[in-house]
Amino acid sequence: MLEIIAGTVGLAIGFFSCYIWLKSSHKNRFSHLEYEAKAKAKAMENEAELLRKEASVKIKEQEIALEAEFQKRVAKIEVRNRELILKTKELDVKEEQSVLFEQHLQQKAQRLDELEKMKQDNIASLVDKMQNIASFTKEEAKIYILKRVEEQSRAEVAAIVRKYEQEAKHEGERKANYILAQATTRFAGEFAGERLINLVNLPSDEHKGRIIGKEGRNIKTLEMLLGVDIIVDETPGVILISSFNLYRRAIATRVIELLVEDGRIHPGRIEEVHEKVEAEFEQKTYEEGENILIDLGLFPMHEELVRLLGRMKYRASYGQNALAHTLEVAKLARVMAAEMGGDEKLALRAGLLHDIGKALTQDLGGSHVDIGADLCRKHNEHPSVINAIYAHHGHEEPDSVESAAVCAADKLSAARPGARREVLESFTKRVKEIEEIALSKEYVNQAYAINAGREIRVFVNAQKMSDNEAVLLSKEIAKEVQDKVQYPGEIKVNVIRETRATSYAK
Repeated sequence: MLEIIAGTVGLAIGFFSCYIWLKSSHKNRFSHLEYEAKAKAKAMENEAELLRKEASVKIKEQEIALEAEFQKRVAKIEVRNRELILKTKELDVKEEQSVLFEQHLQQKAQRLDELEKMKQDNIASLVDKMQNIASFTKEEAKIYILKRVEEQSRAEVAAIVRKYEQEAKHEGERKANYILAQATTRFAGEFAGERLINLVNLPSDEHKGRIIGKEGRNIKTLEMLLGVDIIVDETPGVILISSFNLYRRAIATRVIELLVEDGRIHPGRIEEVHEKVEAEFEQKTYEEGENILIDLGLFPMHEELVRLLGRMKYRASYGQNALAHTLEVAKLARVMAAEMGGDEKLALRAGLLHDIGKALTQDLGGSHVDIGADLCRKHNEHPSVINAIYAHHGHEEPDSVESAAVCAADKLSAARPGARREVLESFTKRVKEIEEIALSKEYVNQAYAINAGREIRVFVNAQKMSDNEAVLLSKEIAKEVQDKVQYPGEIKVNVIRETRATSYAK
């Protein structure tokens, strides 16, 4: 019995000890978890504090940037306001000058009316005197006097024309030279050299055989897909790619370079590479147009116009790169419009799009003027842009300062030395026509076209033609040249009349 009691007591003591141990272990485990939870909470608190400080710094930076942008815009607005005030003052001065000039013209017109009345009175008086003194009939006397008056009037008119022409020419040249000087000194263009062929370098002459392929299959596939002529001759290490279309020629060059680099050249691979390169060039031309618009600040613009703008890099006219010409015209037009009080952005946009139709003429055919105008009209471009497209080739008259600036800039860009190449035959024919027109006039001894056909010097008989009549002759020759001869830019007509006296002292 005692043994049972002792065993029961021992068992109870064991269970109690086990309970005490388990309780202590459980408490220690929860204490550890509590410690970990507090550590994590502390870390999260630190991280939140760090994020709060970073957010505060960013907010401060944004506030500084916004403040700087605000100050910049305020400065721009102030500059713009000052410019508007100056332009308003200039307009007031010009308006006052215009009123004074109009009054001057009215006085001149009144004086001319008085002179005309005096002339008629003098003619009537002379007719009566001649009829009484020289026994002329009234009609005979009138015819004789009118003939003399006509001769004197022609000389007087020529003198007046010469005087006012010199004044107008001086003032016009001064203003035009100022505008052109301001435009050209702010723009430096690059000369573009275009060729009809591209060279592709080969690692070895063995690649020529691969490009030709068995029975010429590869080269036939290349020419059919790329639309170019591939010339494989005896020149070591190169092949020639020939085409008038710069875009197709550039694609063909890239396709053949990739094929040579890859080494696998067969019809299937050629088609695969061609599709890949075409997609690359489409993306590249769009990016090219997009970069131009970003540089010039002309967003937004329709995606089709952006892509065609980039494609103009692969278009040439008279040997002049179309994109280089377009950028030149746009920048010159912007400066001219600014000098004449027009909208700089609108002139820049009109100059940039004035030849946009050239990007499609090789694919669609027809006039680039009509194609470009239809494109811009389709994509809701400004009416002045469409008018500039028509006006720069004389299809319409410029209806705004911006259109006129584009027309002037286009002529300036096309006519500058080195901009374009002309066929020798057409140049020779034009020079000959100009000289023949001058030589056909009365009292003309010699005529020479100089300065690449942009100037003609006419030598007249000094004994039979006066200085005033030389002025009228230069106008007649210029008018006839303008009506009968096709030429870029303008042609200067110089009529030279001189008298030389030589004596010898013996």
